[in-house]
Amino acid sequence: MTLPKLHIAVLMGGWSAERPVSLMSGEGVAKALESRGHRVTRIDMGRDVAVKLAQAAPDVVFNALHGTPGEDGTVQGLMDLMGLTYTHSGLATSVIAIDKELTKQALVPHGIPMPGGRVVKTDELYRADPLPRPYVLKPVNEGSSVGVAIVTAEGNYGNPISADARGPWQEFTELLAEPFIRGRELTTAVLGDRALLVTELRPKSGFYDFDAKYTDGMTDHICPADIPDEVTEACRDIALRAHQLLGCKGTSRSDFRWDDEQGVEGLFLLEVNTQPGMTPLSLVPEQARALGMDYADLVEAIVAEALAAPALPAKEKGD
Repeated sequence: MTLPKLHIAVLMGGWSAERPVSLMSGEGVAKALESRGHRVTRIDMGRDVAVKLAQAAPDVVFNALHGTPGEDGTVQGLMDLMGLTYTHSGLATSVIAIDKELTKQALVPHGIPMPGGRVVKTDELYRADPLPRPYVLKPVNEGSSVGVAIVTAEGNYGNPISADARGPWQEFTELLAEPFIRGRELTTAVLGDRALLVTELRPKSGFYDFDAKYTDGMTDHICPADIPDEVTEACRDIALRAHQLLGCKGTSRSDFRWDDEQGVEGLFLLEVNTQPGMTPLSLVPEQARALGMDYADLVEAIVAEALAAPALPAKEKGD
């Protein structure tokens, strides 16, 4: 699809823990669109975002927000009410995919392999472990490995976990506890109706946390991953099925843990990110580039899919 010259609002920033990443993604997207001759309005989202969007009156909004409220259905609902066309997933998909427990409920019945575990109240952790160690604790509805802790028998969090120990239990009232899956970190991007490649992420120290994701030099990206063909195909198949089952639009990224001693049976989907990063270190642009698609082509492809989706006019929504 060849895009006509458009007025595109790039929505970025916001107030989530992922604000700095969103600003980098948004600026990269804005520059790419300008390089293709589009008129771009940059919007750093504040509480007056509806006013700014109404004043801009764009042909389409490129949603470059990460985390809440830009990725959890809140902004999507607002834009639906305003009758705006926007990129990436809609309200219902965003509500489900941002919540790791809801994602499991949507995907596991369809045969998507995901870790077990349960949601626990934070104060439970100060009395006893919710699972045998080692296990992982993570916020139910944050992305980019924000607030992830791996609790091991030898760790310094205490046994039981101490309220004074630094960790996500100091920030969140509920956490998802999952068994720790040994092995390797893999990820697969989906663009439209196509799964791209598999990337292996090898942090140079620790695990693939927020800093390792967004600090240059802290993680080696092996793209395409040097893994057996059957594991590559399983990643691509699961990522595309999850994208379709959740109703994702534009692009998504599925993150996996793979126990390389167990073959395909050791592969588990951890989460589906409906608005993956578009920074210089981000994985979707990297996989697209490896397949011969430059950054601006990728951005325009995401916009093109948004324009192809039917939109309900604002006047009908107000009737």
